[in-house]
Amino acid sequence: MKAIVMAAGKGTRLTDSENPLPKVLRRANGRPLLAYVLDSVDFLDNNDITIVVGYMADEVKKTFPGRRFVLQGSDGYGTGYAVMCGIKGSGLENVRGEIAVLSGDVPLIKKETIQSMLALHRKEKNACTLLSCRSFKPLPFGRIIRVNGLVTAIKEHRDCTESERLINELNVGMYIFDAPQLFRALSRLNNDNAAGEYYLTDVPKIMLSENKRVNAYVTEDEDELWGVNTSEDLYEVEKILKSRQNIIPRRKRL
Repeated sequence: MKAIVMAAGKGTRLTDSENPLPKVLRRANGRPLLAYVLDSVDFLDNNDITIVVGYMADEVKKTFPGRRFVLQGSDGYGTGYAVMCGIKGSGLENVRGEIAVLSGDVPLIKKETIQSMLALHRKEKNACTLLSCRSFKPLPFGRIIRVNGLVTAIKEHRDCTESERLINELNVGMYIFDAPQLFRALSRLNNDNAAGEYYLTDVPKIMLSENKRVNAYVTEDEDELWGVNTSEDLYEVEKILKSRQNIIPRRKRL
């Protein structure tokens, strides 16, 4: 498996005029957010992980020496475009295995979760396996639509009907793709939307429209949902990271 980590964002709502940094270099519990994401795929070789950078790219490179980086281009926008840049820039066009896509600002994903996703992906021979989580909080995440247990659609929060917003299975935004089928879907991706962006969330929709198998691995840890967009998010993430450090495994009874 190869991995692409999207780390090009500025993080406008986290901007500190006295200490300008890209979002992925903001620190939680003493470490950059991106460090935690890289921990989650540390079972891969460093050369199999591509970090797509943009804003203050040199600072990210300096913080993580020895990593593979690709600079995001300037002729497109959106998460789908970032993945396109990562594939082209690191020469992944001929990969025949899997490509995982992670966000550099979602630091609470666990390595065990990604490994479980990969196991499910391979067992079911999916075109796409995405990470989902069940939550009863009123969060603005995409909903996973299932029929008879099978994923049939992924709907953005803004596009959901009132009844669909009651669905408690949410799209976390982390994916494992069959590489050739990802390339095919990306070739069909367009930016015909209000933002003019290429959305990675459209890729599973394209696969479903072609009757490819898409499924979701449901994490039981709701904390893995947390992305960092505001200083409040950063504060909450830091609390969770500290609480994880304080968990002492129970000794097994003899």
